[in-house]
Amino acid sequence: MKIATWNINSLTVRLPQVLDWLAANPVDVLCLQELKLSDDKFPLMELAAAGYQSAVFGQKTYNGVAILSRAAARNVVKNIEGFSDEQSRVIAGTLDMPGGEVRVVNAYFVNGQSPGSDKFAYKMKWLTGLRAWLQGELLAHPNLVLVGDFNITADDRDTFDPEGLRETIHHTTEERLHFQALVSLGLTDAFRMFEQPEKSYSWWDYREFAFRRNRGMRIDYILVSDALKPKVVSCVIDKLPRKNERPSDHVPVVVDLDLP
Repeated sequence: MKIATWNINSLTVRLPQVLDWLAANPVDVLCLQELKLSDDKFPLMELAAAGYQSAVFGQKTYNGVAILSRAAARNVVKNIEGFSDEQSRVIAGTLDMPGGEVRVVNAYFVNGQSPGSDKFAYKMKWLTGLRAWLQGELLAHPNLVLVGDFNITADDRDTFDPEGLRETIHHTTEERLHFQALVSLGLTDAFRMFEQPEKSYSWWDYREFAFRRNRGMRIDYILVSDALKPKVVSCVIDKLPRKNERPSDHVPVVVDLDLP
């Protein structure tokens, strides 16, 4: 079972790139963030023609998340239960596999703007709400995968300039403590289960030739539950789509699970 996550930064603009990528990489599940379109504008028919069912939680202009899967997801939940939020940031669904069910949680984490801002305070509250809700999700669904754009660098390996960017947004102690709190629920960063090239990133700014200079950050993650950890075969970052014309500033991350 292959599960991918990709912040597409406008599905309206990049639907052809998604379809091309799926044709070349026929994963079982693709989780998208930053759809930037409402549900009624979502390209259900085009994706169905490509072989994917869609669970969608859109939002006009901003945010928006979706789970694309070979078989339709069930028990779909939108946003964090018990946390009031006007933004479309989280969608979860259960997928039935021959070896059992897998719960997929797809999240577009709050950016936070800058430490000390109102948006940063919202990010801290959102992260606290996410952790409380996930605790229950893990009890109900031992086979769980949390994917998405986390807008956090887990540690200094995940940023091109750890000293220069220390305690700036995505790099603060508070954000990293929240990341570790998620891990402490019984989740593992699948990418770090394997030896990886140095300076492996999933996001690069559009400015100052950042991709060409590899001045990036790894802020897109796939966390697997303890029950799934022994079944992880690989986890890779696919940098190729960043070379597209008008690319997203993020690239896909893909985990391969050895499930019957």
